[in-house]
Amino acid sequence: MSGPRGRAWQRMLSGRRLDLLDPSPRDVEIADIAHGLARVARWNGQTAGPHVFSVAQHALLVEAIGGDLTSGPTPALRVELLLHDAPEYVIGDIISPLKAAIGDSYKDVERRLLTAIRARFALPEPGPAQIALVKRADGIAAYHEAIRLAGFAREEADAVFGPCAALAPEAEALLAPWPTDVAQSRFLARFHALTGPEPA
Repeated sequence: MSGPRGRAWQRMLSGRRLDLLDPSPRDVEIADIAHGLARVARWNGQTAGPHVFSVAQHALLVEAIGGDLTSGPTPALRVELLLHDAPEYVIGDIISPLKAAIGDSYKDVERRLLTAIRARFALPEPGPAQIALVKRADGIAAYHEAIRLAGFAREEADAVFGPCAALAPEAEALLAPWPTDVAQSRFLARFHALTGPEPA
């Protein structure tokens, strides 16, 4: 939607208006993020089961995997893992081949949104080690989603993502797709468990 000055903005259910090209941290609300991510399908919806596998549920899986990959992860690192795909609450989940075809325009919008989201929740800019950890956890999640949900043979997933070890039972349990309302509430509950309740 185009705003009064030609800016690209999205009206959120919270009433906020988020400028997608110049997002302000003031217009970012965790309730909007949870609502949006629970309604965005991973794998363009091409997954098995009666429910889509949402980006909200994927985020919980990545946070669980990332926590298992490092000893004593801080709450800030866990929130970084949980919010790694948060911009998709307004720009959707575009599959990697299409992202590559679109090029830097999508990445620039995604980067601006993630910067605003980090600022809104006072998250520090991650260093190279944290970025590498998020990428590794994301790749492991994609590998297991591909096999369990998206119809990949193990050999195909090995070729695309690289072989991955089995998940811990807690993470494995997160691969059964949930209804939208469950994904939304569990994402929101995990965020507040890591950050504390929002001030009244």
